Amino acid sequence: MASVKLEQIIDKMKLINLTPELDISKIKITQPDINRPGLQMAGYFEHFEAVRLQVIGFVEYTYMQGLPEERKEEIYTKFLSSEIPAIVFCRGLKPDELFLKIALENNVHILMSKKSTSAFMAEIIRWLNVKLAPCISVHGVLVDVYGEGVLITGESGIGKSEAALELIKRGHRLVTDDAVEIRKVSDDTLVGSAPDITKHFIELRGIGIVDVKTLFGVSSVKDTQNIDLVIRLEDWDKEKEYDRLGLEEEYTEYLGNKIVCHNIPIRPGRNLAIICESAAINHRQKKMGYNAAQELYRRVQESLTRRRDEDDED
Repeated sequence: MASVKLEQIIDKMKLINLTPELDISKIKITQPDINRPGLQMAGYFEHFEAVRLQVIGFVEYTYMQGLPEERKEEIYTKFLSSEIPAIVFCRGLKPDELFLKIALENNVHILMSKKSTSAFMAEIIRWLNVKLAPCISVHGVLVDVYGEGVLITGESGIGKSEAALELIKRGHRLVTDDAVEIRKVSDDTLVGSAPDITKHFIELRGIGIVDVKTLFGVSSVKDTQNIDLVIRLEDWDKEKEYDRLGLEEEYTEYLGNKIVCHNIPIRPGRNLAIICESAAINHRQKKMGYNAAQELYRRVQESLTRRRDEDDED
């Protein structure tokens, strides 16, 4: 099961540790959702998701402050004795001494954020969704072309890295070469990134390893990118019929998400970089509501209708 260390969350969200005496190195978060324990502070513990990161905002805090001392001890003990990974107080709020005392007794880590509750929740949920998303690794090259994430796949040696290098020279950005880590962030979104070891490197047969960031500058690379389009390179087969209109989209599937896929036949003299650029722009145009193939089909139909009407008049 995917997990994120609590230390990473503290660094990412710039949290203040209010219980530094506790060992934080072994605490991990396994769920991207969070819980605001308002109902638990009122005494309702049915369906309590204790394994989630707990977030206390101004409303929960003021309610806690208004509880009688004996009720506080009862609620705090029941709440903090659950298997809670950590509790975050937002808006710079600090828990009272009784809450900290019981938290230490139960080895519950108490953290504080100076951000507003809504802003903190939105950011941590988005970040955890990416970090804890289902992940696979595929063989290919991922490039940001005009803002569209283009995943170039195909057999080894077919020219994926060379196409990516040409795209980089034309001002586009490399995300990863050879191995692409794909994460399913939502039912509509796949995010690609590079393994830490190969980040910003390209392998060119006959030359070796090329450091794209060093050669072409920081503007030529990118850490992550949504995958919008797949271009599958394959050797030209004169017996095979290739789509020449594009009226119907073809798709490929990763982690249950469908992505538009173009099968591009490779032949000497074809400029792969221009083909990838054109495919990315065309895909973007389709998303904006214009389909060139459908426009051609409409024109043909109108022409046939006009000719038919002219023949009927004759």
